[in-house]
Parts: sequence; structure tokens; C-alpha cells
Amino acid sequence: MVERSDVAAVLDLIRPSLQADGGDVKLVDVDENGVVSVELQGACKGCPMSQMTLANGVERILKERVPGVTKVVPADL
Repeated sequence: MVERSDVAAVLDLIRPSLQADGGDVKLVDVDENGVVSVELQGACKGCPMSQMTLANGVERILKERVPGVTKVVPADL
């Protein structure tokens, strides 16, 4: 099972890059299947490139650094 604290720690490493562009990321949930739900905030919210940021940035890094992460999806808030 993926530990929420491990995911949060890696998001803290990613956060400065997003903040440099006026955005941010908030951890919403980690389910039992390793699916991480996040909310993009600030400039990232509604950005046309947000799906690319999730897939090529956030998801790739989380999969590399946190064993068990299978997917990163935008939270349905």
C-alpha cells in the first residue's frame, strides 16, 4: 500500500517548480490501488497544459520515487 506521507513528501519536491510558474498542487487522496488524486491550483488550474503537467511531470516523478503509485489523476472536486 502506498503511504500518503511518502506521496506528500515527493509532492513537496515538485511544488517549487509549479510555484515558479504561478501554480501549485494539492494532494487529495491515495487509494488502495496506488491511484493518487491531486488538485492543480493557481495558474495550473485550467491551464491547457495541465494534463501534460500531470502525466509527464507529477505522475512520472511519483512513479519513480514512490513504489506502488500506479496513476495520478485530477481530483473531482
